Amino acid sequence: MLPWLRAWTATLPWKAAVFITVMCCSLAALLGLLVHVSVTHQTVGQARDRALTRLADATEAFEDGDRLGPGVSVDPPGLPRSLRTLALEGERGTMVGDSAPRPTMWAAGPADGGRVLAVAVDYSQGVRTIAGLDRAILGSSALAIGTTLLVGAFAVTRITRRLHATARVARRISAGDLDARVDDPRTKFPGQAQDEVAAVAAALDTMASSLQGKLESEQRFTADVAHELRTPLTGLHAAAELLPPGRPTELVRDRVAALRTLTEDLLEISRLDAGSERVDLDAHWLGPLAERVVRGTGAELDVVRDVCVDTDRRRLERVLGNLVANAVTHGRGPVVVTVDGAEVTVRDHGDGYPEYLVLHGPQRFRTEGGTKGHGLGLTIALGQATTLGACLTFSNAEVPPGAVATLTLP
Repeated sequence: MLPWLRAWTATLPWKAAVFITVMCCSLAALLGLLVHVSVTHQTVGQARDRALTRLADATEAFEDGDRLGPGVSVDPPGLPRSLRTLALEGERGTMVGDSAPRPTMWAAGPADGGRVLAVAVDYSQGVRTIAGLDRAILGSSALAIGTTLLVGAFAVTRITRRLHATARVARRISAGDLDARVDDPRTKFPGQAQDEVAAVAAALDTMASSLQGKLESEQRFTADVAHELRTPLTGLHAAAELLPPGRPTELVRDRVAALRTLTEDLLEISRLDAGSERVDLDAHWLGPLAERVVRGTGAELDVVRDVCVDTDRRRLERVLGNLVANAVTHGRGPVVVTVDGAEVTVRDHGDGYPEYLVLHGPQRFRTEGGTKGHGLGLTIALGQATTLGACLTFSNAEVPPGAVATLTLP
């Protein structure tokens, strides 16, 4: 089956159309059969009664020696063989025969001398009546099936349209648009009866509101914690600068610097989550910009094709700097930064990214198997890339193995 045909036949309207068609055809066939049998039985019964009445009159006239009427004869050549055999056995019977120029209802009975007295009644009208009835049944069935399909398709399409709208909102929410809502009109009045689609839409809207509230609360908490830490860290940094020179002082200053960096990262993430960041676009060549980022890091730069792009230099350097720092810290050398047009690739030759990171993107402070986590660097890189309108993807190379981060600028 073709892919487009398989996709189309998997839809709810197609399944509903097939179900309605099958049910309508089955019902029409059953009703048509019942009507056909009933009318045929009635028509044949009337013709049989008429033929037997004429046979009784003809038998009486034959026994009295009177002249036989039209359609009455002895041993006619067109009489069906089975009916002739029945009459020779002394019984009366009827049968519809079609060997004559037109359909005929035969009635036959015994006569003297081993002969058969038969009556032929024209049955053409009965055949035309049954044929006309069959045509009417077929026509009305086709009309009823078509009308039912149109009405059913209209009703199902209205339902599927609402389901598609709900699915689109769900995809927008999963993509990060927490303000998206279905807003089904049927959910505006709680006391009004609701169908299943309205119930699903209401549940999705409730879930989105709850999720948005929790995420906003988490973002406020992160921002508040980072904000509150800045003041004591500033004092702690100033106090550390007053300590006498020595190894303990270096350790204290190093930890204070790391804590200040973590606090600034948390504040940056909170601003990215809030969507309050604004870009300052300008024209920049990627080659020189990447060269400034890798300088002093031990990474190698390979400019395949240099281009000039409109971007925010500070944010782009932040993205590339975090990617290079992560490759140098968590991977193995050589770390190679490749500029090929508007695409910048950062590749190391270590064990590669964890599977969860490749599938779902960077997650804050997550660790796997007791190994050192990736901190906030990749999360900030992804957030800044999104702010720039760029696409940042993570993958693992096979030969030789290593982690590959690809930044595609607009």
